[in-house]
Amino acid sequence: MAVVRLEVTTREPYAGGQSFGATGSYEKVAGRLHLAVDPLHTANSMITGLDHATRDASGMVHFSTAFRLLQPVDPALGNRNLLFFVVNRGRQAVPFNRPPAESDPTETLDPGDGFLMRHGWTVTWCGWQWDVIDDPVLIGLDAPEAVGPDGVALGGDIVVMFQPSVHHADQELSHWPQHPAPGHHFYRHRPNPAADVRDPHAVLTVREWAGGPRTVIARDDWQFAREVGGRAVPDPTHVRLRGGFQPGLIYELRYRTSRSPVVGAGFLAMRDCVSFLRHGDVASGNPAAGRIDHTFGFGVSQCGRFLRDYLAFGCNLDEAGRPAFDGLLPHVAGARRGEFNHWQAQPSVQHVLGMGHLPPFASAPVPDFPTGLFDRQRALGGLPKVVSTNSSSEYWRIESSLTHTDLAGLRDVPVDPNERIYLFAGTQHGPGAPPLGSDTPYGAAGANSFNTVDYSPLLRSALVHLERWVVAGITPPPHAIPKLGNGTAITRATALHALGSIPGMAVLNASHAPTLPRFNPGPDIADGHLRVPGDGETGPAYPGYVSALDADGNEVAGWRLPDLTVPLGTHTGWNPRAPHTGGVGQLLDMIGSTVPFPRTEAERTAKRDPRPSIAARYASREEYLERVDRAITRAVESGWILDEDRGLVTSLAETRWEAFASGYGAPA
Repeated sequence: MAVVRLEVTTREPYAGGQSFGATGSYEKVAGRLHLAVDPLHTANSMITGLDHATRDASGMVHFSTAFRLLQPVDPALGNRNLLFFVVNRGRQAVPFNRPPAESDPTETLDPGDGFLMRHGWTVTWCGWQWDVIDDPVLIGLDAPEAVGPDGVALGGDIVVMFQPSVHHADQELSHWPQHPAPGHHFYRHRPNPAADVRDPHAVLTVREWAGGPRTVIARDDWQFAREVGGRAVPDPTHVRLRGGFQPGLIYELRYRTSRSPVVGAGFLAMRDCVSFLRHGDVASGNPAAGRIDHTFGFGVSQCGRFLRDYLAFGCNLDEAGRPAFDGLLPHVAGARRGEFNHWQAQPSVQHVLGMGHLPPFASAPVPDFPTGLFDRQRALGGLPKVVSTNSSSEYWRIESSLTHTDLAGLRDVPVDPNERIYLFAGTQHGPGAPPLGSDTPYGAAGANSFNTVDYSPLLRSALVHLERWVVAGITPPPHAIPKLGNGTAITRATALHALGSIPGMAVLNASHAPTLPRFNPGPDIADGHLRVPGDGETGPAYPGYVSALDADGNEVAGWRLPDLTVPLGTHTGWNPRAPHTGGVGQLLDMIGSTVPFPRTEAERTAKRDPRPSIAARYASREEYLERVDRAITRAVESGWILDEDRGLVTSLAETRWEAFASGYGAPA
């Protein structure tokens, strides 16, 4: 049955009725999707716990989700393509449009430069994550709960891990920081409450780094509580430690929770939302009826991993046997999946070893693992075209290379013919921008200035290639990835050794850098029950590789922007934690570094910097921009940048010149 009703709460002009080129103006539809699914249907049988959810008299399980839609006012002016944006922790935005950076999500949905609208896309969102906090500007899922015969929620064991950047007296049992800076209250999600605040079997441990040994903290030294006015107040959603949680240390709490939401219902909500908009008629209440020919999904980070898991479980056929998506673009997802479809799954979890850290990593089978990520969906039918894009950060976490090497790290392997993989060279997890800075809104800080490379032009090109592949059968550019066979893939230690000669650049402690270890998930993994390993329960780490570097320390593999081909500095996908946040030498997750070149030869000599200065490279701003223009032409010819984004990339280069060269002794 899937979508049974769309409850529309508002239907209004988008962006004040602004006109977007030939497409004209857009409308915004907001409301709530109500769904009912058959837990016994083969299209839903892969969802863990769905058969334990409460059913109506017809045997259907009901749930609902927030819903948003943007579409051209005039249907004839749209491109007949639907883009589903998988919301990251409920935060809605208009992807690809380069809207201004905001601290918190808003209902406004800033159109940015209107890229998607100028191209005529219909864009939609719905909730998929059960633990998004209740707030009108966030998009969450009201998921069904798995219950026992007595109607009481089925509890289970769970692990929560956190690494503070500042001292905290207590910590919420979730994977967002407990104490975000003022104005950033969205940096949290609903916690999994402890079933018993006096649970004697709950265990809190601490370690100095991810691969280090755990030390058990005495049960009398901590409790399920919040600190209020210096006193402990019992609270099943918080943990309080005597003396507080120290910056840089990694804490892990194992306990039993009283909740058991059917987390995998998020897959069905996304699938059926897209299927409804594609196939539903006017009588069913579909506001996009008759407008959609092709459907695409886009997810960033957590949401890219969600899309990978969606395919791994074979969820792309609806109850009528129709494919929901024709094309998917998982972005900065690396090789992992996530906690999206098992008992006591935590969709926002990052680093606790779990379902997302298990193979398969590559889309096709590899010599030492017989199953590919796409195998189940290919066997069922409805396998979409997939363009997978990653920043350097995902390679430096030692995982992305596993999407195109064997598990032993000995050889490059073919990927599924329905996939293309591109590295955005020299970039961090999210687009960077000047000015140089090293602090985050939630208290974390880097030892180096943050990466300033804005990869949004590359991402827009990737979307257009996916669209042409699906709609017109035009083959995208070949994979652009580090390869063992041609020497462009090197170890992390090799790269760090080469970068260690740059003065003033803090480098990672290679022995404390992230790894992806092998582990046994337990005997009941097929039933959705995961056993998180402890000390001594993990095997050797999977080998991983990063891109080889040029003489300036910039990456040579992947799609390279003028930031790397006509450089003003060295750009990496990694950054160590700042000393005052603890964990010295450990990775500041998802953040890269930019270290500008010396501005003059005198500065270079004084610093003993091996990299030529900006003044030695470029006689003037005009020469620099001329070389940038030639680099843009080469990138357009290679398919890395759209011709329409020439002006954007030039403007980004001008901004970087002003930030790194102008007024500092280099020729102006």
